[in-house]
Amino acid sequence: MKKSLLTLLAVAAMSTTALAADIKPALVYGTGGKFDKSFNEAAFNGAEKFKKETGIAYRDFEPTGDTQGEQAIRNFASRGFNPVVAVSFAWTSAVEKVAAEFPDTKFIIVDSVVDKPNVRSVLYKEEEGSYLVGILAGMASKTGKVGFVGGMDIPLIRKFECGYEQGARAAKADIEVFQNMTGTTGAAWNDPVRGGELTKNQIDQGADVVYAAAGATGLGVLQTAADNKKLSIGVDSNQNHLHPGSVLTSMVKRVDLAVYNAFNDTKSDKFTAGVQSLGIKEDGVAAAMDENNKPLITPEMQAAVDKAKADIIAGTVKVHDYTTDNACPK
Repeated sequence: MKKSLLTLLAVAAMSTTALAADIKPALVYGTGGKFDKSFNEAAFNGAEKFKKETGIAYRDFEPTGDTQGEQAIRNFASRGFNPVVAVSFAWTSAVEKVAAEFPDTKFIIVDSVVDKPNVRSVLYKEEEGSYLVGILAGMASKTGKVGFVGGMDIPLIRKFECGYEQGARAAKADIEVFQNMTGTTGAAWNDPVRGGELTKNQIDQGADVVYAAAGATGLGVLQTAADNKKLSIGVDSNQNHLHPGSVLTSMVKRVDLAVYNAFNDTKSDKFTAGVQSLGIKEDGVAAAMDENNKPLITPEMQAAVDKAKADIIAGTVKVHDYTTDNACPK
């Protein structure tokens, strides 16, 4: 009896090891670099958290162009990696093709929808998080003028801008909002010099708070605002620490959760396909508050953000989503 029990325990241990070995996570970033201190780095942090907790390694790849992204996704799938996470709307067509070729592999795409039985699509309600930081911008502005610098000119980034504008107007009805997009190609995510130029132009027009939603390009926005003694707002990751006392807040988009959950759900055999939409209620987006921006946030500002969050969750405030009609209410 004792021998049988030991045998069963040994078999169970081997089964657990085999199951863990079957999980070979892979991650393909968007263009702009892994350590952009923004979108891609949030994905990296989610993967690192999984690795630290489980001891299971993962592979990742930093594409510099659209062709490389598709090649990496297909390469990971063909080598038995599972799940494969594609962190960018830019990989939509790639995931559609490769997921069909590898029906037994689980795929996750962030910021886009791919309707396949083996694909999880993770979307965010960026308009809700941007509304919160817009309220803070409107309340912090002394000139009544604020700015927005986006990366690639696409509906997704217009969604950030529109939510921000709605929040700023909720705080100050007659506020003026300047906006610029960095470019129309993937290079727009990694051009901090151009981000700085656009920010300086907005500051010269009177903007004293500028929100960046531009990947690594946003680093130039934050730097230029700090150099000119103005306030900035970071995005995706918490960027408050980059220029303490100058970054008013950051619109945190929990891309780390999408990656961590994808890896963990696959490991636990709890993976589900379909669309997930993460907003304030789901802790998918937020306005970052920490020791770095605490001196900039008055009790009135904190109360306004708390009320807006409660109202959005209750449904009494509905933030318009630009992507539903490609328009932003004035």
